[in-house]
Amino acid sequence: MSLYVRIPFALAALASAAAIAPAHAQQAPIKIGIVSFLTGPAASPFGIPGRNGAEIVLEAFNAGKAPAPFDKVGFGGTKLEAKYVDEAGSVQNVVTEFRNLVQRDQVDAVVGYISSGSCLAVAPVADELKALTVFYDCGTPRIFEEKARSYVFRVSPHATMDGVGAARYLVAKKKNLTSFSGINQNYAWGQDSWRDFAGAMKVLAPKATADKVLFPKLFAGEYGAEISTLLTSKSQAVHTSFWNGDLESFTYQQSARGLDKRMTIIMTTGEAGMWRMRDKLPDGTIIGGRGANGPLARDTDINKWFHQIYMDRYNTPPTYPAYQMAQSLLGLKLAYEKAKKGDAKPTTDEIAAAFKGIEFTGPAGHVKMALGNGHQGITETAYGTYKFNKQKNMPEIVDIMRFPAECVNPPAGIDADKWIADGMKGAKC
Repeated sequence: MSLYVRIPFALAALASAAAIAPAHAQQAPIKIGIVSFLTGPAASPFGIPGRNGAEIVLEAFNAGKAPAPFDKVGFGGTKLEAKYVDEAGSVQNVVTEFRNLVQRDQVDAVVGYISSGSCLAVAPVADELKALTVFYDCGTPRIFEEKARSYVFRVSPHATMDGVGAARYLVAKKKNLTSFSGINQNYAWGQDSWRDFAGAMKVLAPKATADKVLFPKLFAGEYGAEISTLLTSKSQAVHTSFWNGDLESFTYQQSARGLDKRMTIIMTTGEAGMWRMRDKLPDGTIIGGRGANGPLARDTDINKWFHQIYMDRYNTPPTYPAYQMAQSLLGLKLAYEKAKKGDAKPTTDEIAAAFKGIEFTGPAGHVKMALGNGHQGITETAYGTYKFNKQKNMPEIVDIMRFPAECVNPPAGIDADKWIADGMKGAKC
């Protein structure tokens, strides 16, 4: 009897579920892997702000509370689910974790990576696995110059913009510059950054010479010998693309020995550390933020929106890693929704095709996917001079100069180093 009772009940339940399923079925969430430094010396100044930027933007997407044209829920009406992964570890470990996201976790897209070494290692694997991947911070221009990519995109501009913008600002502010030096990390990012800056200086100030050119190892942390060397130089400026805990270590160590009193320091990524170092960062330092990010961003409605939701959640202003993460997710959202036709979920190939060459305006300004056959973004950039406002008890960037995207980025189809070496022909400033 009990068997007789249970069978009709089970059948009735199944019939009822079948009847209501079409009306209430929901699409599975779109899964996105977010990769950033969550531990180690790069976490606090770079990785965590990037992760935080992802968290609040994805939350706004799911609630349908992002400003137009980003106000549709999730991606095209389908909500998003994020898996956060730590970038810390060896390059081999980074690649393994990337494969895990794609093959084991079956994410629909990966957005991440701060280190240029990580991006150079992941890019070929992304194409091998046909995995849609958006690099959000790493700056080396080699990603799309060395080989065409099918599934890799970078909304954030590459490092050439940083070096050229820094050189243009320095030459504008120091008319009688005769000598400059550099201290940069000894890997792809540091080498490329110095190459672009020094090359731009050769074009813009041909009589100025490079004196001390220093390449300490990544995450060295101790720069006593390098500071001693710089103190023997007669340079009027020193360029650095230090970006993680190395930036803060160098700043504190040089301040103790008065290097900034001898020469102007140009920090191409200094904006990311200014809210942490505050009055420990010397007044007069030339500050960049990998584009018009943070205090260098224009006062637009979408920038006000992003700044406000970040401040509300974390009680500190967003720095450029957070901006770059936001820009990357905005670009991915637009590409997905451009590719989507009707109720069907677009394929990876369809999203990649839609991503190529798109343009949009985000918190850091207008993005044009103009390089790398439509896979690499360009934007304007801005530089300014650091000042700690004692009355307001807060950092400021003053005397800001803006440079259009076509002024500081190479034209499509021309490698950055060749463009600079050829006198930056075609630059529209």
